[in-house]
Amino acid sequence: MKLTSEASQNAGGTVIGRTLPTRGLWIDGTEVIDGRDLVGSAEPATGLPWVAAAQATTADVDAAVDAARRALGPWQAMTPSQRGDCLLRLAALIEARANEIGELEARDTGKPLWLARAEIAATARWYTYYAGAADKIQGASIELSPTRHARTIRRPLGVIGIVAPFNGPFSLTSWKVAPALAAGNTVVIKPSPHTPVTALELARLATEAGCPPGVVNVVNGGAEVGAALTEHADVAAIAFTGSSEVGRRIAATAGASLKRVVVEAGGKSPLIVFDDADLDAIIPAAVAGIWGAAGQSCVAPSRFVVQHGIHDAFVERMTKRLAALRVGDPFDPDTQIGPLSTADQLERVRGYAELAKSDGLEVVSGNVPDQLLESGGFYHAPMLVLGANNGMRLAQEEIFGPIGLTLQFADEAEAVAIANDTQYGLAAGVYTRDAQRAHRVANLLDAGSVWINTYRAQHWSLPFGGFKQSGLGRENGLDVLLEFTQVQTQVVDYGSPVPDPYTP
Repeated sequence: MKLTSEASQNAGGTVIGRTLPTRGLWIDGTEVIDGRDLVGSAEPATGLPWVAAAQATTADVDAAVDAARRALGPWQAMTPSQRGDCLLRLAALIEARANEIGELEARDTGKPLWLARAEIAATARWYTYYAGAADKIQGASIELSPTRHARTIRRPLGVIGIVAPFNGPFSLTSWKVAPALAAGNTVVIKPSPHTPVTALELARLATEAGCPPGVVNVVNGGAEVGAALTEHADVAAIAFTGSSEVGRRIAATAGASLKRVVVEAGGKSPLIVFDDADLDAIIPAAVAGIWGAAGQSCVAPSRFVVQHGIHDAFVERMTKRLAALRVGDPFDPDTQIGPLSTADQLERVRGYAELAKSDGLEVVSGNVPDQLLESGGFYHAPMLVLGANNGMRLAQEEIFGPIGLTLQFADEAEAVAIANDTQYGLAAGVYTRDAQRAHRVANLLDAGSVWINTYRAQHWSLPFGGFKQSGLGRENGLDVLLEFTQVQTQVVDYGSPVPDPYTP
């Protein structure tokens, strides 16, 4: 909601008789608030605005990009090791302040506090990893002849625009920022309008860590700000995480000016369970995968593809775990599942829950305490849907919420066919004690990440991205450094004779 009261950095925004803390833009090493519209961001646990975020104008986007462009000079004048040292200091600051940043993230996203803090602390390792990679971005040496030599070098792209999601605002932004900076680029971040807070904290810490002003910038706002950033002539690349629909639009817009794009988009990930699998190992991974973070994960195993012989036992165990899950306030230490992050997402999930019922499917549901349902927060019960087939909308469309479904199969070929029968290809899991089958099936799955006898085993060193409509390019690992650099070939001649075809 837009705030109509007079507000400033000191006074804060006022709404419904309450004074809200304010958060600004971050441009050229300075927070900017005065003169900008303020928009209240709702706290998922209450549905009420808890912070007022300054909204960027097109002129602000221009200023942020210009600051990032000017900062390329001092940032690239530093040696790769010096840039790595800045990232190491940034990693240390994030780790030291993980608890307080985690509190902001929990309040902004609805994640349980323990989960948010753990996620922030883990994110520090991304900066440590890319700090070490900064001086290891290498080219090749090519001998063309005894007197002619060539080499390739990898050069930074320039200004990278980052369009971040609401489900992991600090971590998923950092997946882009850390390698972009390590490669010598500068960045302009547009956080989700639903979760604008922690991007500003990241920019503050980057400045505190010694990054020159303009290396990290933040512009808040909605689609118009994202469009201004994507279309900007001085932005060399766009890195985006979000829905496939928006990812396609961003890629199309960026393609008009031949910008580089890295798109991590939607998923409808299968977890294949063969009848020889270890249920004791599967159930915790399945529960955390689909119901952790209220199901708001692009790699959530929303389709449990289960062999006939083990299906009933799988459902029985999942049902018991579902009944025991504790839905609660993010700041309650006993909470396992918090609210959804936005009101729109809550309505979307409700729509799919109603669709399951109208399709005549059996729905096993967890419990949400009445006081939470009446609180105005964005709470929804975790659910497991039984009896679906892979042609239904529930099996084909990304819900991005705490609703999973089971699909049964008879043999290996049918399991692979069901798993691959979607427009998405982000992640998949395979559970079996048969090592040969595990690798055989993994090689047939259309997914960027395949986890065998585990799930959601993400790591800073592992390339991450999707097949089909799940994305373009890769994040994480050393592969992402290829996304944020470009190759230049240089040829040197040491005096080889060159025949003149025009000599008479």
